[in-house]
Amino acid sequence: MAAGFDPSGRLPDVFTNAGTSSFTAFLSKVAPEMLPGRRPLPPGMAADMAPHATTIVAISAAGGVVMAGDRRATMGNLIAQRDIEKVHPADAYSLVGIAGTAGIGIELMRLFQVELEHYEKIEGAMLSLDGKANRLASMIRGNIGAAMQGLAVIPLFAGFDLAASDPAKAGRIFSFDVTGGPYEETGYDAIGSGSLFAKSALKKRFRTGLSIDDAVRLGVEALYDAADDDTATGGPDLTRRIYPVVMIATAEGTHRLTDAETATIAESVVSGRMENPGG
Repeated sequence: MAAGFDPSGRLPDVFTNAGTSSFTAFLSKVAPEMLPGRRPLPPGMAADMAPHATTIVAISAAGGVVMAGDRRATMGNLIAQRDIEKVHPADAYSLVGIAGTAGIGIELMRLFQVELEHYEKIEGAMLSLDGKANRLASMIRGNIGAAMQGLAVIPLFAGFDLAASDPAKAGRIFSFDVTGGPYEETGYDAIGSGSLFAKSALKKRFRTGLSIDDAVRLGVEALYDAADDDTATGGPDLTRRIYPVVMIATAEGTHRLTDAETATIAESVVSGRMENPGG
């Protein structure tokens, strides 16, 4: 039971008094054992004990940003799951994708969603995009103990900056290191085991001012290239009809492409590679 709960069922004062706008800080006072980075771990490395999520790409475009992720999770040399979803909306105008230990990553992503919603309800205003990136950085920093034992989580964060002076350049991307350091990326970025190959593909094809549609196709092609060289990244599975998760953040909010829309793009990419395997 969380510290301070009254057996009669009455909520303690900390729940009813005005407090911090950070849900993570609130949780660290009320129930710190529920935070991912506060749980005790056995000694030694634990990296092979849990499924790992792999490749995520993000691309800035004219009027927004695109994020796409493959669907494979691995555990050692085995495929742990073929249809995991690693890209999610963080709030109405931002996206977050996870690579690393899947279970902790999903929990961290959900906690981040609550963090942003809690701030908005307490303060009556939305955090700036830089503020959101800094909040996520502090949450990653809280997981440093588990990361040192092999249970690392590295997110990729992107969104539409409502405060941008030029809407055409409002799509922004932030990457992080395992210690929580936030870094703004220019144009595109990728994380996960296939990121080296995905970024190599993006480097050749990215152009400033891409349309959203062109950025979506480029993201799917980059994931295809990553899957071509990285066994932990899953390419489009035409047999099982499992395709990448593709999401967009624009001035109108976040939007996930339907399976039918993603299937059309993925099948077009695969068809093109049948004629020209090298891209």
